[in-house]
Amino acid sequence: MKAQRYVKPSAIDRAFNGLIQLLTRLGVSIYGSRVLAVRGRKSGEWRTVPVNLLVHEGTRYLVAPRGETEWVRNMRAAGGGELRLGRACDPFGAVELTDAEKPPILRLYIEKWWFEVGRFFEGVTRDASPDDLRRIAPGFPVFRLTSGAAGRP
Repeated sequence: MKAQRYVKPSAIDRAFNGLIQLLTRLGVSIYGSRVLAVRGRKSGEWRTVPVNLLVHEGTRYLVAPRGETEWVRNMRAAGGGELRLGRACDPFGAVELTDAEKPPILRLYIEKWWFEVGRFFEGVTRDASPDDLRRIAPGFPVFRLTSGAAGRP
C-alpha cells in the first residue's frame, strides 16, 4: 500500500494559519477564507482549521493542499461540517471527488491560491499539463460541498 501524502506545517505556517483563522472568526475573509469546523472522528469534538473555499460555477469545493490532514480524515468520517465566517455558520455535507474528477478543480485552486499554496504542489505550476494534474491527483483530497448538514440534502 502506498504511503499517504502529508505535508506537516512549519512554525511559520502555523502562525500564518492562526492569523487567518483569527481574522476569519472576526468576519474578515482573506481571499475566500473560512473556518472549517468538523467533528473529530475519535473524540466527536468540533475541530477547526482555516481553509480556502473554492467556488466554481455555483459549486463549492475544499482542497487539501497538504494531503491527508486531520481535517480530511475527520471530514471523511463525519460526511460534512460547517463553514464559518464571523458569526455566520453554514452547515454542509461533503462528497469526496474521485481522482479522475480532481484535475480541473486542482487547476482552479492552484491558479487562485498559487501565492499561498504553490510550494505544496511539488513542482506542478499554474500552467501544468492535464497529465501532471492527473499524476498528482491521488495526493490531494478534494471535497464537493452540498447544501445542508451531512446526511441531509
